[in-house]
Amino acid sequence: MSEQDTAQDTAQQAPAQRRPEVDPDTPDAQAARRNRHVFVVGFLGGLGLMCAIILTWAVRETLSVLLLMFAALFLAIGLHPAVAWLQRRGLPRGLAVTVVALGVVLVACGGLGALAPPLITQTGELITNLPGYLDELNRNPQIADFNQRFDVIDRLKDAATNENITKALGGALGGVQAVFGVIFNVLTVFILTIYFLAAWTRLKEGFYRLFPASRRDTAREIGDEIFEKIGAYLLGSLAIAFVAGVSTFVFLLVLGVSYAFALAMVVAVCDLIPQIGATLGAVVVVIAGFAHSPEAGIACVIFFILYQQLENWVIAPRVLRRSVDVSDLAVILSALIGAVLLGALGALIAIPVVAGVQLTMRKIAMPHLDRI
Repeated sequence: MSEQDTAQDTAQQAPAQRRPEVDPDTPDAQAARRNRHVFVVGFLGGLGLMCAIILTWAVRETLSVLLLMFAALFLAIGLHPAVAWLQRRGLPRGLAVTVVALGVVLVACGGLGALAPPLITQTGELITNLPGYLDELNRNPQIADFNQRFDVIDRLKDAATNENITKALGGALGGVQAVFGVIFNVLTVFILTIYFLAAWTRLKEGFYRLFPASRRDTAREIGDEIFEKIGAYLLGSLAIAFVAGVSTFVFLLVLGVSYAFALAMVVAVCDLIPQIGATLGAVVVVIAGFAHSPEAGIACVIFFILYQQLENWVIAPRVLRRSVDVSDLAVILSALIGAVLLGALGALIAIPVVAGVQLTMRKIAMPHLDRI
């Protein structure tokens, strides 16, 4: 063998000697894999925790905007039946949305033009004359005895001054800021509602495409039914609150109680809160009735007892016949939880949300459990 062949054999054997094969089943190799796995899991877990913290911060910072979007979405769902009705009459969707939006604007402007001046005047007079009403209320023997023991009315009189009320409202500058804030929020919700109505079909189909193709038809069926129930519930709640406000206004006018319009508005707004709202509005009116006269207060108590029975057993079932079907316990719990989480908006939308969850459970979860 030549020296050249010997050199080539040595060169071919050298790499094998420099890179010996490592047995993957040795303890050292297994330990290396475990360490690498732990590092990867820890790194990914840290990234997930960081993303969760950033997402929580983003939600907290944009919570007010998200609530406005949520309110606009529910209003769009409530107004969609009107747009669909106009479309069935031959109008294009864009024109139907324009007609519904103009109708909402005309109703809002007409209502504000007719209701805002007396509401502001009567509310101001009510605040100014509140100490006098408390004095008249203290003339009742039973209430005077209660006040003598607990000193409730005197404390209310000390607190119900123009200065204290102005401070509670944040002063003149705070009042102006609050007014502009309300206007900004209303305009934002209105614009978002128009956008959601105009793009409703596209948004809904995009939402359904998030589901697998095999389950998309089921999701579309359940989703359309949920949207229909939410819209019917919102429109029905507004109709019931309107009837409650008008009935209270007419009754207080006949009774001769002062500030009838402002008190009727309180009843209508409170009636939008499920379960407890009607009672809260009734309490305010009953107090005003007793301040007017004992006879008026007793008449207010009788009126609201009778009217709430009429609303619970006749008006609400007829108006919401095609709306939600939720048990009384679920209504109370959902309204309380919604009010704690999102305030009045949460209490208003809690019931249709629970109805949607209940419908999903009945159409998907229960049949799946029955097959197991």
